[in-house]
Amino acid sequence: MPDRIHAPKIVDAVQFDLKLKQVERFTLDNGIEVYAINAGAEEVISFEWVYNAGNWFEEQNTVAATTNFLLRNGTSTRNAFQINEHFEYYGSYLNRACYNETATISLHCLNKHIHELLPVVKELIIDSTMPQDELDTYKQNMKQRLKVNLKKSDFVAGREIDVCLFGKGHPYGKFNTIEDFDNLTREQLLSFYKKHYQQGKTILFVAGKLPADIATMLNKYFGDLQQSNIAAKNIAIQPATEKKYRIINDENGVQGSIRIARDFPNRHHPDFLKALVLNTLLGGFFGSRLMRNIREDKGYTYGIHSFIQNHVHDTAWMITTEAGKDVCEATIEEVYKEMKTLCDVPVGEEELMLVRNFMMGMILGDLDGPFQIIGRWKNIVLNNLTEQYFYDSINTIKNISAEDIQQLAQKYLQPEAFYELVVV
Repeated sequence: MPDRIHAPKIVDAVQFDLKLKQVERFTLDNGIEVYAINAGAEEVISFEWVYNAGNWFEEQNTVAATTNFLLRNGTSTRNAFQINEHFEYYGSYLNRACYNETATISLHCLNKHIHELLPVVKELIIDSTMPQDELDTYKQNMKQRLKVNLKKSDFVAGREIDVCLFGKGHPYGKFNTIEDFDNLTREQLLSFYKKHYQQGKTILFVAGKLPADIATMLNKYFGDLQQSNIAAKNIAIQPATEKKYRIINDENGVQGSIRIARDFPNRHHPDFLKALVLNTLLGGFFGSRLMRNIREDKGYTYGIHSFIQNHVHDTAWMITTEAGKDVCEATIEEVYKEMKTLCDVPVGEEELMLVRNFMMGMILGDLDGPFQIIGRWKNIVLNNLTEQYFYDSINTIKNISAEDIQQLAQKYLQPEAFYELVVV
């Protein structure tokens, strides 16, 4: 019988011994790599096809994202309405997304409908037609959305800080214009589609309560797809020489969007995991120093955050917030004060334990269910890491010292290394 008298013992998350569930790996007849997590009590399953088809691989702006968007807007046998109706009829969710390096097609559905849905996904991969009328509608909608967004200071700030960090010609730094959408042609999309989807290499991630014959089933539907590896080009960053920028986007604006950012190594660098702890302490959660100072004490903003960008190649450390335009400069000054404090004064054990528990709790949440677990594995695979990265992360959180954090702050949190941008 449960003990209803005594409260259960409270255990710090940092004491948990977290394990990453092993992923099953197998290869289809055509060489497609499949990573599968068989877990969960419900009869649901997710599929995600990942292609080297992000904007890193395009020759003209917007081609990669537009191609990915129009994948489900028509084939030789179905129009966009029929495709969407098919997936909705079976209670499934079909989505696609385009990122810097990769583009994806994802499907969430009930196990019992797999055989009705996977053939249509294959149809999208090998027989999308990119109809001209769908392209025209997409261009019109995107231009209208862009015109609206360009009036927003946070949108403009997000674009401009990436240009400062990487250069306007770099995949991480370039942004779309009205002219880019005007210049899009169906022929460009079909060419990109043929090279990167019909013939391009894919990696497949599957999670949920998997059927016993999942390998045979996937081989049946996708084992005959063409596969050719498309290597990413080496593209050098061209960071801006100036460090401080102030932009008036709206003469009548009352709020400024602040971006403070610097270049930073990617996940393969020995400082990366320790920097995640330092970043959390600085501005990575609601109890961070930036939040306590600039939101709770000064009242300059509703929220301020710092994060390390999730890029495969080059990356950056960024602090973002919005504040009244009359306190933007004061907000920046307070950010640098918090950086200096981290450089000068070792963090206390109580605060460090709070950060440890928060980060361990976030990892614990990421292990709650098959979809979250496969997300962890996807991050490992696409960044050319091993599962040891997961355990190194936990070991770093549990064992990093105040001295380690102070030394890291002294190395990376120097104001002169950061770009400053305010857009009003």
